[in-house]
Amino acid sequence: MAARYGIAIPQHYVDGPVDPSALSRFVVSAESLGYDSLWVGEEIFHAPSLDPLSLLTFAAAHTSRIRLGTAVIVTTLRSPVQLAKEIATLDNLSRGRLIVGVGLGPSTKFYPAFGIAPEHRVHRYLEGIAVMRKLWSEETVNYQGDYWQFRGEHLEPKPVQKPHPPLWFSGRADAALRRAVRLGAGWIGGKIVLDEFHRHVATLRRHLDEGKRDPADFTIAKRVFVQVDSNRVGIEARLMEFFGRTYGNPEEAKRAVIYGGEAECLDRIAEVAAAGCQLLILDPIFDRAAQMEALAKAIITTLRRSRG
Repeated sequence: MAARYGIAIPQHYVDGPVDPSALSRFVVSAESLGYDSLWVGEEIFHAPSLDPLSLLTFAAAHTSRIRLGTAVIVTTLRSPVQLAKEIATLDNLSRGRLIVGVGLGPSTKFYPAFGIAPEHRVHRYLEGIAVMRKLWSEETVNYQGDYWQFRGEHLEPKPVQKPHPPLWFSGRADAALRRAVRLGAGWIGGKIVLDEFHRHVATLRRHLDEGKRDPADFTIAKRVFVQVDSNRVGIEARLMEFFGRTYGNPEEAKRAVIYGGEAECLDRIAEVAAAGCQLLILDPIFDRAAQMEALAKAIITTLRRSRG
């Protein structure tokens, strides 16, 4: 099966105010260029970033076919009851185009700001997922857990997708990969290099086999930072400055981003697909609208021709 390609929606605003008209043009163009899906992440305090579900609601209103996904929502920072309502609403407004990527997040440092204790966070995480699933799929819901309790409650409207939008899980540890296979319809790899991705794919496939799950029903996806620029030296310096300012590690740009001329980027993206990635979430760092168009012409058009 040929790989599919999604594109990340611009969420970060450092140099100026949010431009809704530019966002509208971006998502409409993504749909017309043939991308499979539009994607958002979640950064509450880290950077000037738009809320993921609000942004996807905006995207849903300006598109009609392209799928919409989160990569990922840190569900432990939210009430699962309220989040279930928001996700069901978005699935209705998009007429069943939503993919829900969920994760624990890399640390607990923001928990105090949300009034959450860091202890037993995996248990809280799994209980929250269970609460949402019940609210989405059962007419009358009773739940008695360690963190949430209610009886005889109803959540309406239910999601358009049955029993609920597909849940894709993130995480690198073996326990997280096992959990993705046990509970999810897919897995999303983040800022990881190809050697690590190979190992994760092998582990996922082993867990799929052990769990007697059909691999065709489980999507392996990865966010791919990419920047097409024939001036390789210049774009490397720019990327290193960005990663140093944003993530505190300039050298990480060399490992985490595919960059260079069109042919080089195409070859390296093809390597990711060949490693077992079924959906590549392309995430340009700069000049996102122009990059989205260049990537569509270099990758999507080329793949269509090769299949034709």
